[in-house]
Amino acid sequence: SSGSEVNLALVATGSTSFVSGHETLTALNDGATPANSGDKSHGAYGNWPQRGTQWVQYDWAQPISTRRMEVYWFDDHGGVRLPKACRLKYWDGNAFVTVANAIGLGLAENRFNTTTFPELTTTKLRLEFDGNDDSSTGLLDWRVYDSGKSPNFAPVADAGVDRVVVLPGETYLTGKVKDDGKPKSAPVVRWSKESGPGKVTFADASAVETTARFSAVGDYVLKLAADDGQLSASGVVHVTVTPKPPASHLSPVWTTRYQVSGPFWRPRLKNLIVNWIPHCVRKCEDPAGKDGGIENFVQAARKLAGQPGARHTGAVFANTWVYNTLESMCIAQMLDPQGDAEIAAAQAAMRKTIDDWVPKMLGAQEPDGYLHTQYTIEGHRRWSNKHDHEDYQAGYFIEAAIAHHLMTGGKDTRMLAAARRLADCWVKNIGPAPKRAWYPGHQEMEMALVKLARYVEQTDGPGKGRAYVELAKFLLDSRQGGDEYDQSHAPVTRQYEAVGHAVRAVYSYCGMADVAMETGNVDYLSAVQSLWNSIVNRKYYVTGGVGSGETSEGFGKDYSLPNNAYCESCSNCGELFFQEKLQMIYRDARYADLAEETLYNAILGDVDLDGQNYTYTNPLDSSGS
Repeated sequence: SSGSEVNLALVATGSTSFVSGHETLTALNDGATPANSGDKSHGAYGNWPQRGTQWVQYDWAQPISTRRMEVYWFDDHGGVRLPKACRLKYWDGNAFVTVANAIGLGLAENRFNTTTFPELTTTKLRLEFDGNDDSSTGLLDWRVYDSGKSPNFAPVADAGVDRVVVLPGETYLTGKVKDDGKPKSAPVVRWSKESGPGKVTFADASAVETTARFSAVGDYVLKLAADDGQLSASGVVHVTVTPKPPASHLSPVWTTRYQVSGPFWRPRLKNLIVNWIPHCVRKCEDPAGKDGGIENFVQAARKLAGQPGARHTGAVFANTWVYNTLESMCIAQMLDPQGDAEIAAAQAAMRKTIDDWVPKMLGAQEPDGYLHTQYTIEGHRRWSNKHDHEDYQAGYFIEAAIAHHLMTGGKDTRMLAAARRLADCWVKNIGPAPKRAWYPGHQEMEMALVKLARYVEQTDGPGKGRAYVELAKFLLDSRQGGDEYDQSHAPVTRQYEAVGHAVRAVYSYCGMADVAMETGNVDYLSAVQSLWNSIVNRKYYVTGGVGSGETSEGFGKDYSLPNNAYCESCSNCGELFFQEKLQMIYRDARYADLAEETLYNAILGDVDLDGQNYTYTNPLDSSGS
């Protein structure tokens, strides 16, 4: 590159007045070119929910000379909008001074805004920008060009996040090297083994992105070095190599008639059955309710019958409340009341509700098995918006149907048959070409499909549920090219750090664990173990809760666990499921211990002792009463 085109931002260290938890400062100088101002595929810097004037800054280890910069603004047309003004300042040795005679300072979206100014020499540049009214601000890229007089800087090498590899699997190395282009356009890179007990074989040791295999169990350090011909730098990644799990895994224990007599659990269950579940039923049946409930199924059935005027109420995922409540009623039915009149009366009322709800639900199922009341009522095109919870709701219907079948001792097959028709509809339509490629915006169906597969194989025989496992794996394997929020930023077998929305994340990892259990796929096992290690050793609260809330209802950075945690009740349940599945795979008591920790400390408090109130978040501190 010519001197004027050397982007010095690539070798700068960034800082800021504030960056929101779900955005990243490193997006500013990652070298990626955005497609538009809403393109977060390479990350974005944003300062939501801050307002007013904010700033980002570059620091260099030696003075640089420049007379031109380019800014690509981030605008999500939501909380982050274009600024109303911006300024460039430089460090004069004592203070930040506004750059004089700057021409440009543009605020246009969907392109780089170029600013030129008289040549200056400094070790720090600061870009200030003013928010527009109540909006926050953000950037996708900020480039600072060398005027030709800046020194050469060493490359910056990032070897990636630490991870686990299950033998005989490989790890996917996605290193990153940034350089200023001096004295030649691209540095020479090299992967090598720094330490470890066995041999490491790289598919291509001279490629930034490659794979590595290991000959022995143990702890390894791999180094990624970059050399521009004058200067060099390196980064390392720690890899723990473990043996495969036992050849056979534990089998699920299906709920059957049960008794609970202990003084701790019995009053809790009683209050849930007598108070909490009936409250949920009332909410689902409230004709004036705005959240949606059983009436949506009645309306969908009317639409399918050709009657006019059908109307959907509540969020696109409103069917979920009904499915979850039905499942809880079915499980509650299987508790022996042991002479407790209040429990018996509550169970009798639930039986009437179940008998009323089931035909209504079945009436909303389309002829080919598809079920999603809003889509049926409003005529939406199936599999056109991954955020509309088609899969999420389908998964919960399947789980409710299994609970219903268990409750009846297998005598009432209506719900299970409907669940299989629903799953078969998905199998018929979603999958490798010529079927549709698809992945859900909110995971859950992956777990449910594997659960259905196991249940069907028990009732119908080996192999009968295989198609459901294959669909679960396809949904997971289709996740790539998206963003961290819904864990679609990379193929699941290359995800080694827990990121994004915590409920979506742990549900995704549960589905991966289920698929790993059923297929023995070592890449899945390696990813699952890496994600478990990322959560438990770096992003896990002492209560067993997960999701600091620093990102959107999600995980923050390593070891960042503020006391005002989000720890959503749903994510804590998903974390419990995740530990349970690892216990099934590995037969190792540490997973059972962690499952208990989450259950007793992060889940039990979601509903109060009387079963009258619940809390959505579970912080370690509270200012409420």
